Amino acid sequence: MTPKFDSKPASAARLPLMAALWPAAHGTTAEVGRATVLVVLGSALLALSAKVNVPLPYVPMTMQTLVVLMIGAGCGARLGSITVMAYLAEGALGLPVFAGPVGGIAPLMGPTAGYLAGFVGAAFVTGWLSERGWDRSVSSLFAAMALGHVIILAAGFAWLAAGMNFGAEKAWVVGVVPFIVGSIVKTALGAALLPAARRHLDRD
Repeated sequence: MTPKFDSKPASAARLPLMAALWPAAHGTTAEVGRATVLVVLGSALLALSAKVNVPLPYVPMTMQTLVVLMIGAGCGARLGSITVMAYLAEGALGLPVFAGPVGGIAPLMGPTAGYLAGFVGAAFVTGWLSERGWDRSVSSLFAAMALGHVIILAAGFAWLAAGMNFGAEKAWVVGVVPFIVGSIVKTALGAALLPAARRHLDRD
């Protein structure tokens, strides 16, 4: 079955899942409060997902990419990317939110830097597509989340190859190949969960 995508302009874009579950209240204070709560909760989930990891020589395998993409798809492009940036800022300030035991600037300058930067772009793109109806079916959301994973892996690969001077071959072997299967599995999981939540919401 061919997925149906929303062809409406941006002004008529669909509401993200979280906006449908928790509509924005009128008034600047209420909107800021709502956004703050969602950002805090989202960044906390990212921190927790970082601790679920498999150590590898340079870059650990974590559940973060799944959470990043679900935040983007569930919150939309703007709030999703802001949530990821808030998470990175927490780590830069020294909070132990990254995969290792400590926070600080080091993870943002070492082998993981490209992937962490890619989180922001992936959340934005996945959220942008979600706002246009790509979160309504498993197949379309799988495509959106797969693109998000490509953005993360491409950013990680580019940083390892050039920023860390690994070269293209080594960056591919240590920075992309170990994550391909996991990315497919996490994409499938996220693509199954969010459309199911939307269908349940639409029935209510």
